[in-house]
Amino acid sequence: MTSTTDGTGSSVERAASPPLTLPFLFLGIRAENPAAADEYEAFLRATDLTEKQLHRVRLEAAPLGAVDLDAYSGVILGGGSFCVSDPTENKTAVQLRVEADLDRLLKDVLAADVPFLGCCYGIGALGRHIGAVVDRTYAEPAAGISVRVTPEGAADPVFAVAGREFYAFTGHKEAVTTLPREAVLLATGDNAPVQAFRVGSAYAIQFHPEMDLAGLELRMRTYAQHGYFAPEELDDLLAAAAVSGVDVPPPVLRRFVEVHAR
Repeated sequence: MTSTTDGTGSSVERAASPPLTLPFLFLGIRAENPAAADEYEAFLRATDLTEKQLHRVRLEAAPLGAVDLDAYSGVILGGGSFCVSDPTENKTAVQLRVEADLDRLLKDVLAADVPFLGCCYGIGALGRHIGAVVDRTYAEPAAGISVRVTPEGAADPVFAVAGREFYAFTGHKEAVTTLPREAVLLATGDNAPVQAFRVGSAYAIQFHPEMDLAGLELRMRTYAQHGYFAPEELDDLLAAAAVSGVDVPPPVLRRFVEVHAR
């Protein structure tokens, strides 16, 4: 067992981390410190990595600069309140800089076929970069949803571990409406047809593969005024999420690390 801290600073125990020589790079975009810290801790739990094995960089805090991709086993991008489909004139200077940094990074990631996994905001970032249609057609409220793995997903080394159907938490204003031909659809859902896709070794996931109920509540309270839902619906949405069938996050993050650790 290894020890780390949760979002409150308390010590928690987790299973031994998978062996790897090179760490993974975690990119966050959340400006709200409690939500940013809780998200990172959730990714540590879901991957069974230590802080030394999951190097954290907050993109919203400073320019990314050059990244030596040879120094990492892979790259993981978390979620946040940015939407790539927002009109350019409505985007803040920080959002535009983050998008430019990610475009440069994704160009190198795809060219070198570096393992990448983008979650929630990450599906928009990767989708836009490869020419997918990303818009607000298939927005979903914060909730637990059923995710169905496609035949291609069932044959995928990362998504095969999830089984044919599982439950996960989601909540987003935008989603991928149409994928380009080179992308492989890995998972779908009733209200958003693209729940996950892959292009080369780069994965993108609409749902939150790291999130448990406590994490969902913290994020919903943090972003209650950000237009994801009517603030007066918060308690009802949390009550519905508690009985939605999401007991634990799906194991795709752990499997991504197992497949690509080096």
